[in-house]
Amino acid sequence: MRAVLQRVTRASVTVGGEVVGRIDRPGLLALVGVTHDDGAEQVERLARKIAELRILRDERSVADDGAPVLVVSQFRLYADVRKGRRPTWNHAAPGAVAEPLVDAVADALRDRGIEVATGRFGADMAVELVNDGPVTLLVEV
Repeated sequence: MRAVLQRVTRASVTVGGEVVGRIDRPGLLALVGVTHDDGAEQVERLARKIAELRILRDERSVADDGAPVLVVSQFRLYADVRKGRRPTWNHAAPGAVAEPLVDAVADALRDRGIEVATGRFGADMAVELVNDGPVTLLVEV
C-alpha cells in the first residue's frame, strides 16, 4: 500500500460538478494506492502513519491537532514506467480488491477519532488543493 501525503490548508474532490469530499481547514490529502497483496495489516499501518506522522505545522500530527484528512483512491501510484512511454498498471490491485481497502483506511482513521472526507472510488475526480509548505511525502507500508 502506498500513499502520497500532502499537507494542505484546504482540499476538495469534485465529480461531475458535485463536491463529494472537502476539508476546509489545515490537514492532509492522502492519495492512496493498493497493490495485490495488501490487506488489513497494511491498512492499519497506513492509517497509523497518516494519523501520527508529525508533518503538520510545529511538528504536530493529525492526531495531535484533530486535523482532517481527505482520502482519495489513486491506483496510478502503482504505475510502472521503467520501459517505454506507456505506463503499465500490473502492480495496481483491481477495483474489487482496492476499493474496500481504501474504504478501510478511511474507516481506520475515523476509528481514531479523525475527521475524514473521501473521493468517489473509480470516478473521474477533480482534486483541488492548497499545498501547505509545500510538504509532500511518499509513504509505503
